[in-house]
Amino acid sequence: MEKIYVISDGTGRTAEQILQAALTQFPDAPVEIIVKPEIRSEQQLDDIISEVADNHGLIAHTLVTHQLREYMIKISRAHNIEYIDLMGPLLVRLSHRFANSPAEEPGLFHRLNKEYFKRIDAMQFAFSHDDGQRFYEYEKAEIVLVGVSRTFKTPLSIYLAFKGWFVANYPIVLGIEPPEILGQLSSGHVFGLMTQANDLSTLRSVRQEFLGGNTNHYSSLEYVKNELNYSQSIFNKYQWPVITVTDKPIEEIASEILSIRRNIHPPVHHL
Repeated sequence: MEKIYVISDGTGRTAEQILQAALTQFPDAPVEIIVKPEIRSEQQLDDIISEVADNHGLIAHTLVTHQLREYMIKISRAHNIEYIDLMGPLLVRLSHRFANSPAEEPGLFHRLNKEYFKRIDAMQFAFSHDDGQRFYEYEKAEIVLVGVSRTFKTPLSIYLAFKGWFVANYPIVLGIEPPEILGQLSSGHVFGLMTQANDLSTLRSVRQEFLGGNTNHYSSLEYVKNELNYSQSIFNKYQWPVITVTDKPIEEIASEILSIRRNIHPPVHHL
């Protein structure tokens, strides 16, 4: 059986997919694909090349750094091993086309895709944890927004989710205690949203009229004041940071929230 070694400074998925696509043209060829990911040094290549030589294997690689590609040429020739550079020729042609040098950053494609799918997951999380839904899963959230109705909880959640944050939001209702899990979350996870009573009363009245409903006490100034005072008492009880949303764009509010959170939980770079 022919052994083909896929060598990559990333996950190796790109090289393996290209190889699998090519092998569909050879349906009867007995082939074993062996993936060697995260290869970032000459020493790692030295360790692999001995295994390839012992098994009379073939190498297909997607090394993006010029140094490692050159070293691959050198050691492959020294051990009389056939190799296929799946990335090098393409990078050279693109460099000429764009009159620029490639980033030569290992794993970049995987990281870009990882960030994309993280945003998709974050958006789904925000939708399924909007307005108090699935509050029992709040320990999975990176940010929980708490406030009375019409304090921009949902649009803020969606905006932050698009940035890749896992966000939930919970509505404060006058006289109803929030679930215990909110008080159990660590500092820097829960944020109270506050606004001016007059502005909130007007906003609620306009919205109710637009929807053709009866505003009743929901938009009355007295009720709004009581509701905001109640929400402030909850914020004080749990010592949650409070963000005033009055007359602020979503971007500014989100920036304040992230600034506070990062001061409490400095970012850890995993990549």
